[in-house]
Amino acid sequence: MSKKQKCEEDNTVTHSNMASEPIPSVAADAVLVQSVEMPADSVKVQGYDFNQGVDYRKILQSYLTSGFQATNFGLAIDEINKMLDKKAEPRKRDEDESTEKHDPRERRDTNCTIFLGYTSNLISSGLRETLRFLAQHNLVDCLVSTAGGIEEDFIKCLANTYLGDFHLSGRDLRSKGINRIGNLLVPNDNYCKFEDWINPILDQMLDEQNTQGVNWTPSKMIARLGKEIGNPDSVYYWAYKNNIPVFSPGLTDGSIGDMIYFHSYKNPGLKLDIAEDIRLINSLAVRAAHTGMIIVGGGLVKHHICNANLMRNGADYSVFINTSQEFDGSDSGARPDEAISWGKIKCSARPVKLYCEATLVFPLIVAETFAQRVSLPHTVKSKEDSPDEQPQEIIK
Repeated sequence: MSKKQKCEEDNTVTHSNMASEPIPSVAADAVLVQSVEMPADSVKVQGYDFNQGVDYRKILQSYLTSGFQATNFGLAIDEINKMLDKKAEPRKRDEDESTEKHDPRERRDTNCTIFLGYTSNLISSGLRETLRFLAQHNLVDCLVSTAGGIEEDFIKCLANTYLGDFHLSGRDLRSKGINRIGNLLVPNDNYCKFEDWINPILDQMLDEQNTQGVNWTPSKMIARLGKEIGNPDSVYYWAYKNNIPVFSPGLTDGSIGDMIYFHSYKNPGLKLDIAEDIRLINSLAVRAAHTGMIIVGGGLVKHHICNANLMRNGADYSVFINTSQEFDGSDSGARPDEAISWGKIKCSARPVKLYCEATLVFPLIVAETFAQRVSLPHTVKSKEDSPDEQPQEIIK
């Protein structure tokens, strides 16, 4: 007797006042379908057992086998660790490979060039400190953000951003000169302070353009602002210190653009060359031995990094973190498989998209990847080894 027949016999309908009868075959055929054996390497779904106590690392590690976006979280950690493992390997050069420098900014030549992109709201949030950690310890090779993602970092060095509420009245806030970013509040005076700080720098840039022939680009301007801010709380201070190029092709689409606009009336003539920057970011990808993309958010930063990697027929490693969906055809919502179709991710790659709001997960991802591979401040033995002055090399 087969298993199915046995199930049918066991489930025969029996009542005291009526004779037993078999289950309808159409129902039995639909419900009692036999399974094939699962492959031997199938992974069992299992979450964290709190009877073991509270061990946060083990909790995070259990996400990989928990299912849904928890599993994608675990896969994202694995993918980033693969980038870092590849980065730690010595770079091998082919005999016919160009002797031209791998990185026009003359950074340390590594086996995997990591592109990190993020949107402006993440700099406005507390994620700024996580992003600063990555720049401070020289853990990525290229940053891409929007105009707001640049200026809000400098503005936070001049004045505070505050917690608010998603439901505060826009009309009421406007009457008080308070700007809302989600549940964050930015007094408009912050931008006035930013104008006072940046205008003398714009004057200097224009003078150097006219007297020294400096060809300013968005990335050169960001590096200059990072130098001028001189504040270790700043992401771009550390990018300047560690020679990490920062690209923002839409740099005028924000308060910096407002300042450049006003400056063009007071002291006209400053120019920004976006053509030089597109050659630089594309060259970073073309000359890289391997590349990894970590893109937190969507829009301009996602496409700019992916398009640079198209120039080398795709990135080797990729992690996308955003809440966008693909049903509307947007690039922000596009899954990695769409990028493979364009040649922006290699066909052999195993990219990961994590559908999640970034402030919830990105610090935890960094905790399980980058932060495991550097000498952290509490391990420093002397002032000479201080991470504030000497960027930490990545370790295996």
